Amino acid sequence: MGGNLGCHRSIPKDPTDFSNSKRKFSAACNFSHILVNQERLNINTATEEELMTLPGVNRMVAQNIVQYRDCIAGFKKVEDLALVSGIGAGKLEIIRLEICVSSRTSSSQHSPSSLRKDFEPHLSCTGMNINTATPAQLMSIRGITGKIANNIVEYRLENGPFKSIEDLVRVNHINSSLLDKIRFQVYVERSRTPSTNTNGGLTYTTKSHPSPTSFSLLSEDLDLPAGGPTRIMSVRPDVEPPSGMREGKAVVRVATWNLQNCSCEKANNPGIKEVVCMTLLENDIKLLAVQDLVDREALDKFCVELNQGSLDSVRKWRGPRGVWKSTVSEKPTGLFNKGVSYSGFLWDSSSGIHLKDASVLESPVVNGNWMHPHPRPYLAHFYVGSLEMTMVNVHMSAGAWQSNGRNHPSEEVKAHRLTSRIQDTLKAQKGLVVLGDFGLPPQSSELDQLRKERLSPLVPPNMFTNISTRSPKGSLCLDNIWVSKSLKKIYAGHCLVVREGLTNPWIPDNWSWGGVVSDHCPVMAEFYVDVAQKELRNRVSGVERGESMSKHER
Repeated sequence: MGGNLGCHRSIPKDPTDFSNSKRKFSAACNFSHILVNQERLNINTATEEELMTLPGVNRMVAQNIVQYRDCIAGFKKVEDLALVSGIGAGKLEIIRLEICVSSRTSSSQHSPSSLRKDFEPHLSCTGMNINTATPAQLMSIRGITGKIANNIVEYRLENGPFKSIEDLVRVNHINSSLLDKIRFQVYVERSRTPSTNTNGGLTYTTKSHPSPTSFSLLSEDLDLPAGGPTRIMSVRPDVEPPSGMREGKAVVRVATWNLQNCSCEKANNPGIKEVVCMTLLENDIKLLAVQDLVDREALDKFCVELNQGSLDSVRKWRGPRGVWKSTVSEKPTGLFNKGVSYSGFLWDSSSGIHLKDASVLESPVVNGNWMHPHPRPYLAHFYVGSLEMTMVNVHMSAGAWQSNGRNHPSEEVKAHRLTSRIQDTLKAQKGLVVLGDFGLPPQSSELDQLRKERLSPLVPPNMFTNISTRSPKGSLCLDNIWVSKSLKKIYAGHCLVVREGLTNPWIPDNWSWGGVVSDHCPVMAEFYVDVAQKELRNRVSGVERGESMSKHER
């Protein structure tokens, strides 16, 4: 082995091919020229395949690492990896002990002491480098809005790199007070010309669809409009602010949307945030049932954006944005292979909608681990104008099922477990709406118990609710809104599956960009309501913010 460390790292056939998160090693592949400092992977020289041996790093994330590395001419410290799209602080902590940083010309013959000497000049740099950060990255700094982030980038492009942190006061809308607040979150380091990417002996220039959070705006390699990826404008539907009226009567639009594994990291993606918030505003959705929240705090990210408007598209919306509130189930409402998921509601309180109470419908049946083996509905009572509505938020397609030793019971078993409980619990409920991801078309016999309770589906079987960039028209009817006989009387006759404006250049789409928020479309229905004159005026003229929240609201 000579001076090599004698470490051998195998390349998994699949990025997810790990056994209990333990690394695999094989004498067949000698990557000792990559490994330094006790089997750690040098992220400045590792190829995509080698990066994919790290826990949780798939092909797309590995590509992001390589592309970002080339744009900044190499990582200065391990912490810089957190700025790469798909990594973040959480994933960095998982892989921190398996990676290291050294220059591209260093070799495994370097001793740990010499490596530490190389790293020491960079240890004093904490926070974000304002000379290389994109607007999306700058917006993660507390106190920096989307407008200020764009101003920083524009100033940098016109005047060159910042020479000191104090130069930030020359940027529009940054004063000495704001500078003092962000001073310890940023640093200044002169950027270097990005190099071409050398990967396994193949040299090329990056021309792929970039991540808006993974590239230096000063890169000359990118075939992008001036200003970087954030200048690739997302195309929103050209709509006028809805009036909230139909045939001279006030209406409210209620919707359901499975946001598909929505974590805080996903909710913080500016593309995801823009699509969700603008879809609500453009379609005048006032009450939204949300499924598949991986983090309970994720839903509040959209609520804050709607109320504060840090994104240009949200801030410049021509109509009133409203006063949004949210509530999320305190207990999980579904299980999947990697953990649990939650359900929630998001609503505009300025439209006469107020939450009375909310709770998870419990089940007496638990598995051997005292965990509920199937999804549980999230029930909430809302006052919508003078009407009280009982909203039952369901997520029937949540996985991790267990039944009589079988991991995946039939759809009939799943539906029976859910609908029988709805049948027992909600017999006395009035103004009932059961909505969400049923995982089944409405004509399925497994949903007959809903029909026995005189509930009617508003989405017909031939109206598909799934979507992808490869199948924009969809092929399945999985999401629906079922209403009771009393609500059918005030149903305005308008039910819609929203398909426009669900993609964004900042959303990953496998190995590319411009993906959809979720495989599910939002489904909405319109109801006539009686609202007070004050709330009716709010629909036209805007509202005051800062209402108090009940204990159920976030």
